[in-house]
Amino acid sequence: MLPFRDGLAPLRLLLPHGDSATTIAEYLEREMPDDDWQRAMAAAEVVDEKSRPISVESRYRPGSQVYFYRVPAQEVPVPFEIGILYEDDDLLVVDKPHFLATIPRGRHVTETATVRLRKQFDCPDLTPAHRLDRATAGVLLFTKTKPARRPYQELFSSRSVTKEYEAIAGFDAALEFPCIVRSRIRKEHGVMTAYEEPGEPNSETRIELIDAFGDLARYRLFPRTGKTHQLRIHLSALDIAIKNDPYYPVFTSVPAEDFTRPLQLLARAVDFTDPLTGGPRRFESARALES
Repeated sequence: MLPFRDGLAPLRLLLPHGDSATTIAEYLEREMPDDDWQRAMAAAEVVDEKSRPISVESRYRPGSQVYFYRVPAQEVPVPFEIGILYEDDDLLVVDKPHFLATIPRGRHVTETATVRLRKQFDCPDLTPAHRLDRATAGVLLFTKTKPARRPYQELFSSRSVTKEYEAIAGFDAALEFPCIVRSRIRKEHGVMTAYEEPGEPNSETRIELIDAFGDLARYRLFPRTGKTHQLRIHLSALDIAIKNDPYYPVFTSVPAEDFTRPLQLLARAVDFTDPLTGGPRRFESARALES
């Protein structure tokens, strides 16, 4: 296998059956003509599933795998730094800024927390134990070694972590807090927003009022589940949408280079029992939302 480069893993391609190509180079040059395949093969940057270099003469074998690098498309740089909250041999805890995605996906590849941190710490095994939306800032955990990956990820999948969020959202004096919101949330593949539908609830959030100021208020949120956009949907459903939310209650397209209106949602803290040491852990964000 090829090593990580610039924080990114090589791409994997499965050669399809039924193609007319006689060599792998012929297939790659036809399917991805903008890449310099002869240069990449001469530099041993194209290999098979057994890490054997592929040359321009290598025969096309249907069903075999090809690993190679591609230069990511140019992205708008996110002009905010990642704060470091804690580090040991297995764990890295960071304070993610708004507008930075957690993992490479879609049009966000190099401008992601995972890629930035892999390069910063020269750690190709760095993997998020959970995720935060691109629009959400705050505490985010990464594992640094492969043995640590599963124990920390299972903390989140088994709901063994107490997650505390903070939000600036609308204020309605008629609403009573604390309250618990439960609903059934559905997210369709390829659709930017999720929505609530009738049926057995699959999401739950406890909402506490911290303080109010005019038509806005500061809330403390404890999600028991982790559905896509759960906190944003639950506050919007109460008619107190989070400040600067471009998705709820109405979707609004925001230019990629506009960093002026961050979503006022912060992953404030996480509490859990460390799966490796057995000791209590609490990590808190040092960031502040707008007042």
